[in-house]
Amino acid sequence: MTSIQLPSGSPGARLLGLGSYRPRRRVTNDDLAQMMDTNDEWIQSRVGIAERRWASEDETLVEMSVAAGGKALAASGLDATDVDLVLLATTSPPKAIPGLAPRVAHQLGIPRPGAFDLNAGCAGWCYALSAAADAIRTGSARNALVIGGERLSDYTNMQDRTTAVIFADGAGAAVLGPSDQPMVGPVVWGSDGDLHEAIAIPANETGMSMAGQAVYRWATTKLTDTLVEAMRRAGVGPDDIDVFAPHQANLRIIELMAKRLGLPERTVIARDIIRSGNTSSASVPLALSALLESGEAKSGDLALLLGYGAGLTFAGQVVVLP
Repeated sequence: MTSIQLPSGSPGARLLGLGSYRPRRRVTNDDLAQMMDTNDEWIQSRVGIAERRWASEDETLVEMSVAAGGKALAASGLDATDVDLVLLATTSPPKAIPGLAPRVAHQLGIPRPGAFDLNAGCAGWCYALSAAADAIRTGSARNALVIGGERLSDYTNMQDRTTAVIFADGAGAAVLGPSDQPMVGPVVWGSDGDLHEAIAIPANETGMSMAGQAVYRWATTKLTDTLVEAMRRAGVGPDDIDVFAPHQANLRIIELMAKRLGLPERTVIARDIIRSGNTSSASVPLALSALLESGEAKSGDLALLLGYGAGLTFAGQVVVLP
């Protein structure tokens, strides 16, 4: 029997550059208090958000994704023609068909790449990051662009203060390329489908619903083990972690996870939720970009990532920052 030939990949993959886009419109808690029965103290005490960004009409999901992807390409030093795989993680496309990744790639001048959208809830970008790294290691791709983009304001019920104060818009991106040694660690991913309706858009409705207490209990009791296993598979421990960047869903969850992991005091903890809100698939790359831009994190730092959300899905991994 004739055997199938497989391409030879790279020993590892690495992040080459990050980019982000935050919508122009800044919405504070005081702004929301003019629209619904809420106030700054109530919001900050429960989720830790002081402000968030909502996209204007011209800031489409495609345009935000193109902006973030373009910055990531510029930071990577690669040309658009060097990229042959584009993944767009999103939970908020304007319509089901067609997917947006091919259009984003075209607007960035990337010629005929493999391109598809991926919906794994707020874990989407971490899922896509690992899929791209695996494609590079197996030889299915040379260089990949991985974007997390959301316009959650399109799917937010402004009459529901428990969700309207949380969700926000934006896009974050990373370019990945081959490496002589692994710089994107093994992913630990999974799902708890028995809680699939905990975060959802109910049938015949357009607004997001969330069983907040159920999600909080799940995140704080089930996901620390995921992070511990991600570190174990990467061959590192809490003392090695320079940056902790989990999904920016709730400041209390972030700080509780960091405490339970026993991270050293020097570890930089991403708290981008304070000014960006919950941007779902975009939250991890947005948080990483903010830390690098501010100088709180630096190139070569070891970062522990975690995405989790609707499905319920989760994915954790250790990466070296570009």
